[in-house]
Amino acid sequence: MNTKTHITLPSDEVLLAYGKEVNTLLSSSSAGRWKEELWTMFDGYIMALQELGHDPDLHHTYFCFRELLRFFEKVESLSASSN
Repeated sequence: MNTKTHITLPSDEVLLAYGKEVNTLLSSSSAGRWKEELWTMFDGYIMALQELGHDPDLHHTYFCFRELLRFFEKVESLSASSN
């Protein structure tokens, strides 16, 4: 059984637009600072769950958090290698 899906790569125009958005995002804070803030937000969310109760979507939140953290780690390493 072939489970691979066909992936359409984004055009140069779309990649450039993404790059501009990332540049705008990183112009307000460094990738390292974004990572710190992500941890702060995630920690606050986990602490709030103690009062709010169980969240059946916690695993989705965790995986989104993890992907954002990895993104900023990659951006940080790109920045370090370009300096």
